[in-house]
Amino acid sequence: MTIQTVLVANRGEIARRVFRTCRALGVRTVAVHTEVDADALHVREADAAVLVPSYLDAEAVVAAATSAGADAVHPGYGFLSENAGFARAVAEAGLTWVGPTPEVIERMGRKDAAREVALAAGVPVVPSYDLDGDPASFAYPVLVKAAAGGGGKGMRVVRGPEEYADAVGAARREAVAAFGDGTLLVEKYVERGRHVEVQVVGDAHGTVLHLLTRECSAQRRHQKVLEEAPAPDLDPHLRHRMHAAAVALASAVGYTGAGTVELLLDATTGDFYFLEMNTRLQVEHPVTEEVAGVDLVALQLSVAAGEPLPLTQEEVAPHGHAIEARVYAEDAYHGFLPQAGRATAVRWPDTGARVDHALESGQVVSTAYDPMLGKVVARGRDRESARRALVAALDDTAVLGLTTNTGFLRELVASDAFRDGEIDTAWLDRNQVPEPDPAPARELAARLWLDANTERGGPFAADGFRMGGPPAPVVVEFEDGSVTLPGRHADRGRAPTNRLTSLVTIHGVELAWRGQRHVFERPDPAADHAVATGDGTVVAPMPGTVLDVRVTEGQAVAEGDVLGVVEAMKMELALKAPFAGTVTSATPTVGQQVALGATLFHVTPEQG
Repeated sequence: MTIQTVLVANRGEIARRVFRTCRALGVRTVAVHTEVDADALHVREADAAVLVPSYLDAEAVVAAATSAGADAVHPGYGFLSENAGFARAVAEAGLTWVGPTPEVIERMGRKDAAREVALAAGVPVVPSYDLDGDPASFAYPVLVKAAAGGGGKGMRVVRGPEEYADAVGAARREAVAAFGDGTLLVEKYVERGRHVEVQVVGDAHGTVLHLLTRECSAQRRHQKVLEEAPAPDLDPHLRHRMHAAAVALASAVGYTGAGTVELLLDATTGDFYFLEMNTRLQVEHPVTEEVAGVDLVALQLSVAAGEPLPLTQEEVAPHGHAIEARVYAEDAYHGFLPQAGRATAVRWPDTGARVDHALESGQVVSTAYDPMLGKVVARGRDRESARRALVAALDDTAVLGLTTNTGFLRELVASDAFRDGEIDTAWLDRNQVPEPDPAPARELAARLWLDANTERGGPFAADGFRMGGPPAPVVVEFEDGSVTLPGRHADRGRAPTNRLTSLVTIHGVELAWRGQRHVFERPDPAADHAVATGDGTVVAPMPGTVLDVRVTEGQAVAEGDVLGVVEAMKMELALKAPFAGTVTSATPTVGQQVALGATLFHVTPEQG
């Protein structure tokens, strides 16, 4: 390996993931960070770290690489990873870019240009419409989406011409905020589609290989929730055609490094279409690594160093099955709205699963970045054994003090629909995943609380061991029963106290400590909605920034009229009038930071 020092132009779990391979290869690592992330895990794990004003400041990141003595830059994913200008700046500074050439990024990193390449390579594409065409002439539903970037940002499903203008405006604002580019495409929206993608890797010697398929159909807001490899239940001939299409597309542009060709499979007709190409490492790359037996980051570094790929297509074969669950700071049972706060206690599974994360106890999760906290990946000899292993791993995953989607993920993976392969890209829009059973959440919360709130260390610290008998149990009382915790928690030195007095959320279940009693409380379904039922008060459904205020006091509104727009973690949410009436209060201003539940508007209903 001729690369000696790698700067990762990213943060969180992907920075840690790249560092892990670098350490294994004996490559020195450099982290970049903002002031907010000064003490983050990825910063502490790097050999060196440099402060930058923003992860999006390409000039500052290149300067950081130069000053730290790096000879290569790995972009991770998100931020500048698909920015051709950044790739050029890295090369112009005399550094090695770990990724495809800037020219390939420009062609394939944009959905509009990549579509033309796909057509030329003979790969089928989704039927499209002219953005400026007459919306009344479109066959609905259609999908408005950003031409730049990915990750579900800047995308809106439109079901009628009356929705078109607002959808275009919202998608363009999100696209500009996320990618700095408001160019949009309009395509046919496939109601019951499967999202199947092919991992490819190419070198500078003309070789392009596929590394099998992935299934990413479990999505909310067009963003993936679960991913697995290989994609299940594909006819062998169809699978071969998908592999061949992906390799043909990557070969046509001289692709180097790791990339992903995303395809939409129409579950009704069996036809597949090219969606886009991601010219970077994907969030879901671990499932490919687990099944194909490769280290994609190592391959990226090898190709960037000019070496030929160390394997042939004949050597690529699936070994078992792997499924990944993305753990997000979001309220999955109230519109998947982003959440923020301090994670008072964090527990990731330590056996039976691979965990890529950057969240630890005491860490503050803000709305400044993407809400993904980590990924839990389980592997098995077949899909069912991998699914069961992931259920067990999610049972052992918990975050106190912060609402996450962990319980939702557990119930989704355990569901008959996921087990039987019934989930398409819009399944979560049509179906409600059952709320988790509170009993396991109570026990895990009690264990975590005891871990976080009991003294340990020193030669006389209690460790659950007793002469002459088993450890005495600890009983944590609830309003509707109690949880008995045997074993290692028994002799920690004191019973639960009232140190933790605020609400905490675990597996989607809210729990409150009251004195020495651990009280289970079901969430109020109206508490964090945009409208407090009945009285016309519109509150912030998530902590974030006010992007738009469309009404003033005294203005008449109809039911469903947009009053304002709030954004958090690059997600926009329109706040609408609950009924026809008059706006009697409109307090927010554009750019204002608002807390979850803050009162923003009040609408007084019409007489009668």
